[in-house]
Amino acid sequence: MKPYKNKINRIRSFALALIFIGVVIMYLGIFFRKNEIVMIIFMLLGVLAILASTIVYAWIGTLSTRAVQIVCPNCGGQTKMLGRVDMCGHCREPLTLDPSLEGKEFDETYNRPNKK
Repeated sequence: MKPYKNKINRIRSFALALIFIGVVIMYLGIFFRKNEIVMIIFMLLGVLAILASTIVYAWIGTLSTRAVQIVCPNCGGQTKMLGRVDMCGHCREPLTLDPSLEGKEFDETYNRPNKK
């Protein structure tokens, strides 16, 4: 079984990774202090990664406002759900609001419009 994560947490983890990648890219630019053009390119690439992270955080924030808030039947924690199927953000319990999917094995492809 594949290790699934809550969609919101997965996107937030990606945005956090972009921040660290941007800092590492800028740090690599320090090694090129003698060649200022290369150093500036590394610094700009790092800043672009951090700006991309900011955009992803803003996007998931707006997406999170329209997510359905539910209480997980397994752990009782309140979590947000995107799509037809998602995982609990606390205990990774498969969740669905679609009665036709209850009892079926969890599959993220159920969120695609052409999958029934």
